[in-house]
Amino acid sequence: MLDHIFLSVSDIPRSIRFYDAALSKLGITARLDYDGKDGPPGHPDLKGFGANGRVFFWLREGVVEGRAVHVGFVAGSKAEVDAAYAAAMDQGAVDKGAPGARLHYDPDYYAANVLDPDGYSLEFVYKKWQHAL
Repeated sequence: MLDHIFLSVSDIPRSIRFYDAALSKLGITARLDYDGKDGPPGHPDLKGFGANGRVFFWLREGVVEGRAVHVGFVAGSKAEVDAAYAAAMDQGAVDKGAPGARLHYDPDYYAANVLDPDGYSLEFVYKKWQHAL
């Protein structure tokens, strides 16, 4: 299991608006700003997103290598996938696959794919079998 990821972005305020809008639809509503001066020399300022007492997705200003990263975010339902996709598109995402079943993976794999403002590949995904009681 991953603890956290840092994503370098070109415009922090724009990326915060984008991720606030899209991730809030998935229940990722916690935000934390970390001042780099509190860390070791050269530590970047970080803008964090999380849920359930954990901050796990962090933005930092830096060199963008959009094609180098794909991040899949867990959705709790198909409706959350749809809502995150719509919010991302409203914030300027580029469509890379509208919400729907991804039959090449599994009939119960429901997802939407976008590129964020820096070209990073994002997926909002609901896998029915991962939510079974």
